[in-house]
Amino acid sequence: MVSKKEMKKIARERIDILFQQAEEIFDVESSLSDRYVEIARNIGMKYNVSIPKEFRRRICRNCKSFLVPGSNCRIRLNSKKKQKIVTCQKCGDVKRYPY
Repeated sequence: MVSKKEMKKIARERIDILFQQAEEIFDVESSLSDRYVEIARNIGMKYNVSIPKEFRRRICRNCKSFLVPGSNCRIRLNSKKKQKIVTCQKCGDVKRYPY
């Protein structure tokens, strides 16, 4: 029997692997990378593991697609408010992050 701690560690590793694969395959088939992100989210929810911040910001909160700057999202910097503005080009959702 595998302990809960070990299960969470395995889940984190799988989430990392899925995001790496999503990044590698995005140029070939973007819908497959969206599926990898969906699987990673489901693993995180099932084992109560949070997705790391650097990966969480690569997911559109509205349509749950994998965001790649220059391909399916636009990134702008607002120097007055010190914000990074990310716009999903699939659904038009806008997120603002401080920098």
